[in-house]
Amino acid sequence: MGGKGRLLWLINKLAPARYARFVDVFGGSGTVTLGRPLRRGCIEIYNDFNSNLTNLFCCVKERTMALLRELGFLPLNSRDDFDVLYKFFSRQEFTDDYLEEELELTQVFLDPPHREAVRRLMLERAPRGDLRRAADYFKLVRYSFSGGASAFAGRPCDIRRFFHLVWECSRRLKDVVIENKDFEKLIEQYDRENTFFYCDPPYYDAECYEVAFPKDDHIRLHDALARCKGLVMVSYNYCPFICELYQDFYIFHTTRPNSMSQTAGSEYEEVVMTNYDPRVLGADRGWQISLFQRPEDSGGTYRLIHEPIKNKEEFP
Repeated sequence: MGGKGRLLWLINKLAPARYARFVDVFGGSGTVTLGRPLRRGCIEIYNDFNSNLTNLFCCVKERTMALLRELGFLPLNSRDDFDVLYKFFSRQEFTDDYLEEELELTQVFLDPPHREAVRRLMLERAPRGDLRRAADYFKLVRYSFSGGASAFAGRPCDIRRFFHLVWECSRRLKDVVIENKDFEKLIEQYDRENTFFYCDPPYYDAECYEVAFPKDDHIRLHDALARCKGLVMVSYNYCPFICELYQDFYIFHTTRPNSMSQTAGSEYEEVVMTNYDPRVLGADRGWQISLFQRPEDSGGTYRLIHEPIKNKEEFP
């Protein structure tokens, strides 16, 4: 629902021109981290509280060959496969549906000395390690509708088609620090005057995320960002509560195609908010913001809908 592929043009446009550390606080699919321009000497941090995602990216980065091998041996294109994987990640633990039956059969067909050896081996191999977990999660996402990992897409998906993407992602993540922390602890850890935080939190009042994010967390996020020494950009779904909460930020309104809708031409309203003035500190200087929409070269449109009374006008 919150995929940022169609919004990268505006995120990169409004980003500050200079910083030494980039922190993707709610990294998700990695679209912003992987799609941002490389900067010499800039430290990059990807974070997400969903341990399935961070485990996947760690395996892509550190165990690329083994992950590709694991993906290659997975069965393909089956709704039954999807249901098993969905059950696994919904419970956050794995219990093999066939393990109990297999253990019972060892009692029937094996002699006592062999029986215990086979039982120990089966029980040792039953839990899935990080690598298998990463492969299963990648497959679950690819099988699902719009990558939501909650509903079967209903069409064939040969995982081997994505092998080259795993290699490309591995190379891009070579120097990226991967974290799995609560956003407030992460912000406190990395906050410096030369840090640029990008935050794409779960959308407000949207129930399509694996990790719960109640109203109190939205308020806690704003309060943590309001204390930041560094520069901050936040993207959200457009709604009165969020706009009211971030009155101390610049707020830009835009629309993009709604990837979760099956209706042709459906659009989704979003806001991009900054604690600095992009006209002064923006990466794409020389442009002027109007209160009216104007088309960009990328085909996108945006407008400034709120400007705070107090703002950061000078880069530290």
